[in-house]
Amino acid sequence: MLIELRVKDFGIIEDINWKLAEGLNVITGETGAGKSLVIEALEALLSGKIEEESIRYGSEGTFIEGLFALPDKQASIDSLKSLLEENGLSSDDGMLVISCELKRQGRSVIRVNRRAVPRNLLAQVGAFLIDIHGQSDHLSLLNTEYHIDFLDAYAHAIDLRQKFALLYTELLHLESELEALAEADKDTSSQEEFLRFQADEIKKAKLVDGEDGALEQELKIISAGEQLKASSYEVYSMLNGEDPALSSLSALEALNRAVRIIGRLAELDPSLKPELAMLERVVPDVEEAARSIRDYSENMEFDAGRLAEIEDRLELIRNLKRKYGQTIPDILSYLEGIENKLGKFSNSAERIEELKKQSASVRTELGKMGFELSSLRSQSAKKLIGQVNKELADLKMEQVKFDVSITQKGSANGIPSPEGRNYEFSKRGIDSVEFMASTNPGEPFKPLAKIASTGEISRFMLALKGAFSKTDDIPILVFDEIDIGVGGRCGEVIGEKLWSLARGRQVICITHLPQIAVFADAHHAIRKNTDGSRASTTLESLKGEALVRELTMMLVGSQYSESSVKSVRELMQKAMDWKKGNRKLL
Repeated sequence: MLIELRVKDFGIIEDINWKLAEGLNVITGETGAGKSLVIEALEALLSGKIEEESIRYGSEGTFIEGLFALPDKQASIDSLKSLLEENGLSSDDGMLVISCELKRQGRSVIRVNRRAVPRNLLAQVGAFLIDIHGQSDHLSLLNTEYHIDFLDAYAHAIDLRQKFALLYTELLHLESELEALAEADKDTSSQEEFLRFQADEIKKAKLVDGEDGALEQELKIISAGEQLKASSYEVYSMLNGEDPALSSLSALEALNRAVRIIGRLAELDPSLKPELAMLERVVPDVEEAARSIRDYSENMEFDAGRLAEIEDRLELIRNLKRKYGQTIPDILSYLEGIENKLGKFSNSAERIEELKKQSASVRTELGKMGFELSSLRSQSAKKLIGQVNKELADLKMEQVKFDVSITQKGSANGIPSPEGRNYEFSKRGIDSVEFMASTNPGEPFKPLAKIASTGEISRFMLALKGAFSKTDDIPILVFDEIDIGVGGRCGEVIGEKLWSLARGRQVICITHLPQIAVFADAHHAIRKNTDGSRASTTLESLKGEALVRELTMMLVGSQYSESSVKSVRELMQKAMDWKKGNRKLL
């Protein structure tokens, strides 16, 4: 249970320290006094979030702290204790302290048992503690989108639905990728054919890096073969003196004569020995060069066939360069790129087949899980119908009957069920769920949103909460103005139902009706005070004559009289007698 709530600088709340009791805690006060602010502060405490405009004007932030006592044996509390222990937040005294220091600017600080925690962990803790039913939840009964959420919560099907949603998301990703690949595959055939043509053209050429340069050089040599042959022989003749017309002495004879002369001179002048050595070294090299040139000249032949081969090869290389790159390495690199693309085409086809198999497998699994989820909903709906109708009878709505419509829609592109049919599906499964009601005997069931008045919607919500209380054990229930659209006559039965819900758990309720408030185990009044410059809210626990006065003001407003006080005392006594009688039945 919530033992104490401290709220500071939240809206018009300057600083309140609210001490609660076990059972049914009722909050009353004039419109605008700040009743709902207390519930909003509680929501902020459990979420760690706050709108900046909710921080009191002139303050840098707000501070909210709640002190909870954890019961010894309760499934949800056991799970909560395990969560706290896993995160090093457990305490030995069975108490839990949650505090939020929420800043207008800067970093907010959230603590559980005096240790800072992230917001997501706070949300997990809060989910085990409190179920807050705000004014907007009335509208959720009018919106069929929320009906499946109510039913799944009652059926404890949330985990199964989350698994279904994860698998649904996986299918969306698979089919999205498959669609993209299939779209790309439409142009693949013609593109692949063209790329294969290019690859074959380059491969047939069997290009070798640098061969174009070598061929160009060979072409020059073969083209100038006759000239090279004649000129090389002429050089040989000049070196070896075989052409008398050129000179009486060959270059070698001239070099040998020079060596002999320099040799004699060096005997006379030793300083010429280096020059002699140079000439002696040159002579063998010149002789070798002359022989090589002679061999070159003798072997030089003009090959017209080879010349044509080279010219054809070079023309082929030039054509490939025009299409695929300026150099042979560029062409070979282009070929590598083509082969990579062709490989991807092959991989794409394999990937498409793989995705089809995975998609079919996931659809089959979704079908099984969707059918399991649908069966669970159908079984739970029967129980919910019986319990809600009992709750409605307790709320003096015996003539009203509640029903749950669960339908499926066939679809050729749906997921298969074990029975062989394909059903349309969403991330929530294959079912459409809608709450129905018949307001009078013999009348057909119609959508709840079309036939229920505001007051009836309030009681339907309370009936649902009453039914849910049989299947969950969340220790604290909060109702913010459950009496919307409800008059005094119905208020009494709502008060009885709230008090019954509060046996074994703590219930917090904001109400405008004294017929509800008289059933409270603890009554708390919100007051708005203005000192001329600022408004602030205070919260006071009422007993005795202060409580009688508050209930009287709720009943008759400013028309305060002894008769109205008497009426209130009668309401209080009637509620007390009813509670005494029903305690024996609980």
